[in-house]
Amino acid sequence: MKTRIILLTFFLTACFAYSQPKKWTLKACIDYAIKHNINVQQSELDTKDAKIDKSDAIGNFLPALNVGASHSWNIGLNQNITTGLLENQTTQFTSFQGTVRVDVFKGLQNVNTLRRANLSILANRYKLEDMKDDISLSVANGYLQILFSRENLEVAKAQYAVTEQDLKKTRELVESGVVPKGDLLEIEATAANQEQQIVNAENELRLSRIALAQLLLIDDYENFDVADEDFMLPESGILDHSPKNIYRKALTFRNDIKFSKTNVELAEKDLDIAKGALLPTLSAFYGYDTRISYQDRAVGTGDFELVPIGVVPSTQEEVVTPRELTEISGPQPFFDQWTTNDGHSYGLQLNIPILNGFSAKNNVKRSEVNLERTKNQLEQDKLDLDNAIHQAWNDTRAAYKSYEAAGKALEARKEAHNYARERYNVGLMSSFDFAQAQARVDNAEAEFVRTKYDYIFKLKVLEFYFGIPLDEL
Repeated sequence: MKTRIILLTFFLTACFAYSQPKKWTLKACIDYAIKHNINVQQSELDTKDAKIDKSDAIGNFLPALNVGASHSWNIGLNQNITTGLLENQTTQFTSFQGTVRVDVFKGLQNVNTLRRANLSILANRYKLEDMKDDISLSVANGYLQILFSRENLEVAKAQYAVTEQDLKKTRELVESGVVPKGDLLEIEATAANQEQQIVNAENELRLSRIALAQLLLIDDYENFDVADEDFMLPESGILDHSPKNIYRKALTFRNDIKFSKTNVELAEKDLDIAKGALLPTLSAFYGYDTRISYQDRAVGTGDFELVPIGVVPSTQEEVVTPRELTEISGPQPFFDQWTTNDGHSYGLQLNIPILNGFSAKNNVKRSEVNLERTKNQLEQDKLDLDNAIHQAWNDTRAAYKSYEAAGKALEARKEAHNYARERYNVGLMSSFDFAQAQARVDNAEAEFVRTKYDYIFKLKVLEFYFGIPLDEL
């Protein structure tokens, strides 16, 4: 019996655990977003294209080898190679060709093209990583927004719980005739307002969860939620570093800066390739061909006959010459003709560009302009990074001061509220004034939560510029 109870308990526990929605950590959210983001997938395809371009660049160093064959039929009036007479006949021929060409010197264009292909792969990699960094920041912001909304909801519920106690005590005071009924109505209005705040906070939490789920491309909004963490304000000494120090370090690892630097190197290689088109090119070639005929042929028999070719004028003596007798035979064997009729050709070809409609020179000029453009873009990216870091540093410091001020204000409001409750309980304060004191505490707590998460996000952005990852808060 005990065994059955244990198994049943285990089964129910497992089913309950399985039915619970998954609680997402920040690292899980970032990893999922990067894996499923469409722009990231597009950038990965660009990297594959760059690798194919590198394969093309390597292929430029290999010889160009081409082979071909043809078979032809000639139908109609043709010369019989046996009799020498024109006859209506059909003849067939087969030919084979093979050529090899290799670049000996091409203005270093092949070398520079390969180097450019390697740089292109590197540039696409930096672009992909920079895209992942932006996604990580967006996910962290959405994640913190959920934590903020959740804590804001908890504060609203806690405030309402306190007001319920005040409402209960006020009812008792009204029933005992200590305070007028108007005080009860004032507290009830405060409770109703807090109930509305709870509804608004729940709605904000739901919207923040939907926003992060959409960023992750998750359709199941209702079951999506982040992990329940005992979140504490992180300690960081990032503000001890000056913006200039953070900027100098950011230059060493920021993928957007690496991408811009690589673009400058790519433009330099494009210029080298364009200049290479102005230089002479030298290539070597080799060709082989052979021909096969399927016509009958005249073959010598080994016997000879004397054929008159003229007479001696003085003696009228006939002059003869021996001629081998022939007979009609079939075509020569295929492979015998292959070796008998083959031929070879080889040599070097020099090409010196002189005038090509200014296209080569204009390509050089375009490449020079593009190089200057990429250098300017690099300087602009550095300037943007410097401005962003200074802005983030100032924002973080201001957010921390606002957080400290909000904390002090909240403590003061709580003390004032406690004092107001004591006065209200003994009838020295009206319900309206006590409700105002409660509202000031509510506003102070809401502001404290807002400044807390505002400081956390700005702090994480500044740490991100310093090279601290966003995997954990």
